[in-house]
Amino acid sequence: MIVMKFGGSSVGTGTRIASVANITARTKTQTGTAPVVVVSALSGVTDTLLRAAHAAGASDYQAYAHIRVELQNRHEEAINECISDSERAQALKQEVTGLLDWLETFCQSIATLGELTPRGLDVVSGLGERLSARIVAGAMNDRGIAAEMVEATELIVTNAHSGSAIPLYDLTAAKATKRLLPLIQAGIVPVVTGFIGATAEGIPTTLGRGGSDFSATILGRVLPADEVWIWTDVNGVMTADPRIVPDARTLAEISYAEIAELAFFGAKVLHPKTIQPVVEMGIPLRVLNSFEPDNAGTLVSASSRPEPIIKGITAIRDLSMVTVAGRGMLGVPGIAGRVFSAVARSGASMLMITQSSSEQSICFVIHSKDVDEVVKSVERELELERAHHDVDTVDSQGEVAILAIVGTGATGNPDIARSVFGALASQKVEIVAVAQGASNYNYNLSIVVPQAHTDAAVRAIHSQFGLDRA
Repeated sequence: MIVMKFGGSSVGTGTRIASVANITARTKTQTGTAPVVVVSALSGVTDTLLRAAHAAGASDYQAYAHIRVELQNRHEEAINECISDSERAQALKQEVTGLLDWLETFCQSIATLGELTPRGLDVVSGLGERLSARIVAGAMNDRGIAAEMVEATELIVTNAHSGSAIPLYDLTAAKATKRLLPLIQAGIVPVVTGFIGATAEGIPTTLGRGGSDFSATILGRVLPADEVWIWTDVNGVMTADPRIVPDARTLAEISYAEIAELAFFGAKVLHPKTIQPVVEMGIPLRVLNSFEPDNAGTLVSASSRPEPIIKGITAIRDLSMVTVAGRGMLGVPGIAGRVFSAVARSGASMLMITQSSSEQSICFVIHSKDVDEVVKSVERELELERAHHDVDTVDSQGEVAILAIVGTGATGNPDIARSVFGALASQKVEIVAVAQGASNYNYNLSIVVPQAHTDAAVRAIHSQFGLDRA
């Protein structure tokens, strides 16, 4: 059994939805089993729904009423493009109208109360998938592919953490197998709404960033699937961002650990949490291009080919580096722990940490949007040490980026660092800080550089390792 997820660009128009139906038909024929299809909202629709919700929270009646019309036109246009049967098309338009009528009424309630709650935001932001899944299922039935739309609120049980809910796998397994397996056995394609779930009490939730991919891997784990296929608009996982490195190429294979590192450090193909459900079950995942369905894409599994040693280079921008320094820090236990606790209280995440061997300074990298609050929090925590001059400074340096050089089997290989530093030196790129994470299976060399030099640095390292060559 295959679980397939189609992203927003793959279902962005009626023409693209027709392609999804064709891909599904081909997969069903090739595997002899109806796949489970998980869909995102049409491209851009979730952001539009969020605008409507926030407009309602601000009591801007005119704004969300205009958005409602915009969404109606967008989805009706898609229906016209992918549904040839006039009765089926009309029935779908009536369903769309009903859902958008509900949206407008819900927004009126928010505006009347003058408050947009996290729970209310979940309900509104998940509407896009409920609209798209109906159209995708309709397009399949229009082409003679037996399909049924299924709300993920019937399947995926989560905790009550609005905006980024966590799945409860045992409860989800019971619901998903009961609801989906009879459809699959009858040759009917379940078309499931991505991104959303519900608590055990039935309260709607959303799965956060990368939510539709997460929906697919959750279902892949609990059914269980033979493979999960993520259909997007690129030919798999690439050695670098092709907008930065024009000769970047698609990797045929990559490991779970490698793709998790690349995703954490800025690669856009998969969110790190997406792969967690399949990793635990050892289920392979493929990243494929719905615009080029014959392309082999990238296979993600427990292990990957040993060559090339370095699989990819990626970068995170808009960062700041905070340095806590002082001669009085030498040999004093607990300073680092208190600094990290102060950062955690500010609500920020540290992407990279380094410490001098003399213990007289600690550096860490955070998103620039968090830097003011983080510095204040650390200064408050170390107020006494600063008064005694044990800690001299809590400084920040903005406009930096982290480069991540990721691979397998590079541990203990001195040529890797030499090649990286040589490539950066050839482009006169300043190295601000360095950290290396390495196990027997995975390698990550992370380097902080001035943000202005990011593109040149990525291109230089990509060329140095010959990643443009198959």
